[in-house]
Amino acid sequence: MAVNNSLAQKAKTPSPASVFQQFIKNSVVQENLLTTLGDATRTKTFTASIISNVSMNPDLAKCKHTTIISAALLGETLKLSPSPQLGQFYMVPYKQKAKWQDGEIVEPECTVATFTLGYKGYLQLAIRSGQYKKLIVTNIKEGELISWNPMTEEIEVDPILDDDERSKRKTIGYYCYFELINGFQKAMYWSYEKMLNHADKYSPSFSKDATGGKYPKVSYADYVAGNIPRGTEWQYSSFWYKDFDGMAYKTMLRQIISRWGVMSIDMQTAYTNDMTFRNGIGESDQPQYTEEIVEPEQAEVVEKQPEAIPEQNPQPVMNTIQKQPENAYEPPVESDRPEPIEYSNSLF
Repeated sequence: MAVNNSLAQKAKTPSPASVFQQFIKNSVVQENLLTTLGDATRTKTFTASIISNVSMNPDLAKCKHTTIISAALLGETLKLSPSPQLGQFYMVPYKQKAKWQDGEIVEPECTVATFTLGYKGYLQLAIRSGQYKKLIVTNIKEGELISWNPMTEEIEVDPILDDDERSKRKTIGYYCYFELINGFQKAMYWSYEKMLNHADKYSPSFSKDATGGKYPKVSYADYVAGNIPRGTEWQYSSFWYKDFDGMAYKTMLRQIISRWGVMSIDMQTAYTNDMTFRNGIGESDQPQYTEEIVEPEQAEVVEKQPEAIPEQNPQPVMNTIQKQPENAYEPPVESDRPEPIEYSNSLF
């Protein structure tokens, strides 16, 4: 009898996804969305899309509802797709610790959805600006690099043309290059070790070396070799573990475009909001960065989100971009702002 009562109680408890569906279909929320999007059909399509994404991702459904909608709205206004298969942007769950003031909790602990731009999102926004004639980001394999001159930014390579053979070679670095319509060119090369150190420094959920403590991790080299204890897989949910090349591509694009490239209004918006969340739906709500220290349970939340992981082993991106109608853009923005908190389950 007690078992039957327990089952009946569970049956009556609505799932997080159904609770979110009720929330977003609320007339007040729909009215706000209509005001923001400006079109009834677009609002209906957006609502259906976000409900579908939340339904397929149980951990996303547990996030604070307004942060889910805000992240999705940002992607919608930038005309980027939330589809994990396209890899343009992701809505990644993070747990925020409770905030205290004068011995009292002013904000309880909660899970929020962060807007996380993928490297393909950077490419899309660069293409749309109409300012880039060429944009290349790729990995460099062992045996390909002949020389790199950081002063003249001249690189000499002997590319491996056999894809199967190339995929077997060890990655030794990453190269990014662009040429603007006006003829300005810029190139950048990072060694694999430099990228590894960058990830170790700016991604709290990634560690290059083995760590101790309550939840010890093996080194990244051991992780790649598959030498991880059974049952600890959830600790390696960071995109830097799951898709190191994809995160490296994003890092290269962020570095070179933010320092020397032309950043359209949309590109600046995406850049400044990458890895942030908003508690409200309105434009007055300011973006907030997730906590710098990721607790183990945070990584576990993300681990249950396989559909939010970018495609594995992305192919080198070598696009020759045709000139497009010019859009409004601002002068290049130089920034040494470090990579914000992990799109942990970095990318990036």
